[in-house]
Order: sequence, then C-alpha cells, then structure tokens
Amino acid sequence: MASHISSIADFILTPDIPHGPRDRAALLLIDTLGVAAGATHLDPSRIARQHAARFHGAADADSAPMLFDGRRVSIAGSAYAAATQIDNLDAHDGFNPVKGHIGCAVVPALLAFADARPDLTAGQALDILAMSYEISARAGLALHATVSDYHTSGAWNALGVAAIGCTLRTADAGCLREALGIAEYHGPRSQMMREIQTPTMLHDGSGMGALTGSMAALLALDGFSGAPAITIEGSEARPFWEDLGTHWTIMENYIKPYPVCRWAHAPLDGLRALMRDHGLGPQDIDRVSVRTFAEGAALFQGLPDTTGQAQYSMHFALSVLMRYGEVGPDHISGAGLQDPDVASLMPRISVAEDPAHNARFPQRRTAEVNVTLQDGTQLASGVVDARGGPDTWLPETEYQEKFMQFCAPVTGDERAGDIWNMRSRMVAEPDMPFSMLADLVTAPVPPRD
Repeated sequence: MASHISSIADFILTPDIPHGPRDRAALLLIDTLGVAAGATHLDPSRIARQHAARFHGAADADSAPMLFDGRRVSIAGSAYAAATQIDNLDAHDGFNPVKGHIGCAVVPALLAFADARPDLTAGQALDILAMSYEISARAGLALHATVSDYHTSGAWNALGVAAIGCTLRTADAGCLREALGIAEYHGPRSQMMREIQTPTMLHDGSGMGALTGSMAALLALDGFSGAPAITIEGSEARPFWEDLGTHWTIMENYIKPYPVCRWAHAPLDGLRALMRDHGLGPQDIDRVSVRTFAEGAALFQGLPDTTGQAQYSMHFALSVLMRYGEVGPDHISGAGLQDPDVASLMPRISVAEDPAHNARFPQRRTAEVNVTLQDGTQLASGVVDARGGPDTWLPETEYQEKFMQFCAPVTGDERAGDIWNMRSRMVAEPDMPFSMLADLVTAPVPPRD
C-alpha cells in the first residue's frame, strides 16, 4: 500500500486526537443529538424510522437501536434513520469550505456501530468521532475541487461513516481502503441546488450518505472490493490530505443558532441585532431588504407548506424573527407553518444578490440588512457574518439554551439535562463507558400529545 494511503489508514484505524479537537467533538456530538431529539416527531423522521423498522431488520449482533426510539434495526438502517431525522431539522453543524454538513451522518453512524462495542470508552468514541470529521471534510474538499456540480453532503460524508464502521469493527488497512472506495462510488452525488429550488424531505443527502457509508464498511468486511476512492487517492485530491493530523478542520465547524439553512443566518443575525439595538417590533418595520450571495438569494421565497420549505426560506425565517424575536423548531413545523401573523410580514421582505457577498462565499456566509421604519427612518446592519462559526463563536450558555430548547420538549427536562451534562463528563472522564450516553439517546421518548 502506498505511503500516502498507509498514513491515512493509520490516522483512521488508530485515532489519537489532541485535547482541543476532542473537546470540540464532544460539543458537536451533544449539539447534534439535541437536534436529533428535536426532530423526533417531524414527518420525515417518523417515516424514516418506520421504513427502517419495516425493511432493515437484522440479527441482534448486526442491529442497533434507533435514536430516541429504541426499536432495533440493522446498523445501516439505524444510521440512515437518524441521519435523515437530523437532516430534516436544519439546525446541525456544518463546515463552510464544503458548503455542507458532517455531524448529521457521522454521529448516527458512531451510535449505530458502537452498540456492539460495550467496551468502548467515551474518550475512544470522541477520538473516532473527531477522526470522522477530518476524513469527511477532506473528502468533501477534494470532491468540490474536482467535479463541476455542487453535490449534497451525503456524497462525501459517507466516507467518514465508512471510516467509523471500519474502526469500530477493527478492520485492517486493506479492508478500510475497499470500504472508502465503495462509500465514494455509491455516495449520493445529488445536486444540492435542486433541493434548494424545490425543498423536499431529501434535504442534504446525509441519510443516504449514512446508509451508503455504513453498508460500505460492512460490505468490505465481507470481502467486497471497491478501491480506490479517487477523492483520496487521485492525484488532484492528494493536497487535501497532506495536513491530516496537523490541521484540525473540526475546529472550524459552525454550530447553528437557528434551525434553518445556514445561508439565511447572516440576514437573521443582522435583523436580530437591529431589532434588539433599536427596540423594534414588527409594528415598527415597513420594509426589510437583504443583500447577500447568490445561493442565499436563491432560497425558497414562497409561503411554505412543509417544514422542508420553511427551512429553505429566508423570507419566512426573517418574518418569524420579526414577529417573535427568535426562530425555533415550533415555528417551522406544525401550526407554525400556518401562522397568519408571520405570513402577513413576508411581503415586507426583499432579497437581492450582491457580488461582494458572492466573492466571500463559501468561506464566509455574509449579508447586509437594511430596515426602513414606518416613519421613514433607515437602519443598516453593515456586513454581517453568520454567528456560530470559528470567528463568531457563541457564548457557552447559548449552546446549552439551544440544546434544551430542542431536546427538553421531547425527552423531558431531566433527561435532556442528563444528556447535556454528558458533554463535560465525557471530556473529564474519558474512561467512562460510552454506553452511558448511548442508553440516554436510544431509549424511546413519550408519544407526542
């Protein structure tokens, strides 16, 4: 095996992660699980779990419980259902340079494969999770740099999932190489802008990325071949792997404060700041105009009928913020989609593309917001960067508040608090069993009223 591939295999199969990236993995893990909890009762989540229960049966040794459900299905089915669940409540972490998401696929895969490893410690689990973020990020960078289409995250986070499966199933380097090739070949190279223009339950392809990556590892362990993965072994891809283990992309992932597309976050932050700083309510505002990058300006503009449309609608999200001062899970689902107060505000909003913001994308997601008050006063936000990224990190309390806002209504306050506290416990007690967290997040939740 070439030294280039051998060093990547060593990084994957024997992960040894520094304290900073390991600590960040703990935060990303718990934040993602909070989103999974919050998404439990959404229609896409229910459908995905029921599909897995019907069609993804497996023997006990090859099964795993579904998150916040408890029913046992195949490892691949469990990973698929949870990734689809998380992907359909658009509040999970992401990595700007790949214009996509990692945690929504690799966190479900970690829980699914770890079920058969009661010996796995919290520290080991965090190392494996951090490793999978690095593999996924570089696979995504390589794919974006070598193909013309803008593909969904499942096209490349499948490789991070395969890496988790091979590590937890103690594959050797040769088997791992085949698994990465299978995951890349079958990864869903779906076109992201199609979903932006016509939002559905497909979202960012991460459900299929988790399914494909899990199957890839298990197929390779059975002797199925698929190497090479050209996003790792191709000559054009090689530069993206040269700093593996020295540059930690996991530290550059963002955490979303709002459960909508990241492209709408800078406008939301700009309007939020103007309303806060000037004590504004919806009755004070005549018009809101936004200038941003082309992809953000292309977000769905109509009144949404579904949660998927609501999460890809800047106009709707800004109207929710204008009316309520926040955007939470209840605003983009159920009765929130038929809120007449929100609908009445949408005509006040206009969005336009600006070349200056195009030039910053995808490394930065910026916008400018201008508000015209009822008395004609003009207020301007200036250039706003979306909060929650490496340069605009949120206060610690805001991450906890977000987690509880998403998780507690589904699990109850006590259980949500226990899950949140696992973040610090896993870091402080790396030898504790990872199953202590797994048990908390795989047990069923009460039915929705």
